[in-house]
Amino acid sequence: MTIEKKEKPSKELPLGFVDRQEKELLIRDFVISNIKEVMIKYGFQYLETPSFEYSDSIGKFLPDKDRPDQGVFSFKDEKKWLSLRYDLTAPLARYVAKNYLEIPKPFKRYQLGTVWRNEKPGPGRFREFLQFDADFVGTKSLQADAELCVLISEILERCGLSKEEYIIKISSRKITEELFKKIKIDNNEQRLITLRALDKIDRLGWNEVKQLLGKGRKDKSGDFTKGANLSLSNIEIIEKELNKKSPGTKDLLEVFKIFEDYDFSNYEFDSSIIRGLEYYTGPIFEVNLKFDIKNNKGKVIQYGSIGGGGRYDNLVNNFGNYDAPATGISIGLDRLVYALMQKKEFKIKQSKPVVICVFDKNLMKEYISLQKILREADISTEIFPGESKLKKQMEYANKIKAPAVILYGEDEIKSKKPTLRDLNSGKEISVEIKELVNEIKKII
Repeated sequence: MTIEKKEKPSKELPLGFVDRQEKELLIRDFVISNIKEVMIKYGFQYLETPSFEYSDSIGKFLPDKDRPDQGVFSFKDEKKWLSLRYDLTAPLARYVAKNYLEIPKPFKRYQLGTVWRNEKPGPGRFREFLQFDADFVGTKSLQADAELCVLISEILERCGLSKEEYIIKISSRKITEELFKKIKIDNNEQRLITLRALDKIDRLGWNEVKQLLGKGRKDKSGDFTKGANLSLSNIEIIEKELNKKSPGTKDLLEVFKIFEDYDFSNYEFDSSIIRGLEYYTGPIFEVNLKFDIKNNKGKVIQYGSIGGGGRYDNLVNNFGNYDAPATGISIGLDRLVYALMQKKEFKIKQSKPVVICVFDKNLMKEYISLQKILREADISTEIFPGESKLKKQMEYANKIKAPAVILYGEDEIKSKKPTLRDLNSGKEISVEIKELVNEIKKII
């Protein structure tokens, strides 16, 4: 009789996913708190939409296949496909259409939520990440577009970046629309492949992007990406047009005038800013960091933008005939935090508990009494959660970086003087219970 050997599950994560530890999460909380303060100051409403949407509600980026599995994570529920949201903009468009009569116009909303991308991960690029979005829906005013750039700048500076450490690059989708007319591209699929290729200029450089505009490109891993099949002459026209140093569109000139009124100057025109999604119709912007980002091995990497956005006046119309011109901006919070952790030393206080050591579980009532006194004084405290000898308890306290331990055996209980050991200095003092809180606060 042969016994089948049971295969153990893998302890490794799928590519593009990551476990996030306390320090990073606390810095992320710090960033989020700054975002919320700015959004309240600017008059935005907080909104949350579900993680799943019907696949056909998410956007035109979905390929025309039997299973919409390229770019998104999907499954079939009865007769309809559901997908984890790819961004927070398409769900907003669906929400606006559903609640069109009830919401104010313009509708100013912000959202913080996890999004998922079923695509090839890269340095600092994940398949699951937290995103922040702010949008105006129901206004054609370019003051809204300008204000989005101003508020993002305020958020970044509140999080510790100086004006020299980031830049907002701005262009307009009207530039590429004119370009498509010039080189006579009217096939939607070819236009979208071209846009997505041009969106990679900053990350891959022109030489690689030219391959994507032509027959296609094979990356270092051997994966092949189909190209837009443009002629060499058309590729040269695109490169020449996108290397121009000054804008020629009315929308950008108006936005720049509003920037002057805001006394906002931390931006630059860059015609190579494209944004890969098809729904943009006017000004588009990207937020770029101006300092080196390193990977886990200490090597400087091509990091790209930490966010961006633009005007999308027709997206809500996918759900019906709605007058809902819109503009929005997004920040990949996990990418921003990854960069901030390299640039700035955050003095984030990680509260570690004082550990009450257990000498005898029959004395638990005494330990709980001490714990209650300390917790009521807002001191993080725990009774050692296990049954181990004192040496193991001390190892545990050191491992979790506890500031101190309390030794409270029979002798200490009789004298009503617990022993407090400072784990940083190693010093011990015998202290009356009524003074315990004050002595601990001197340590933490």
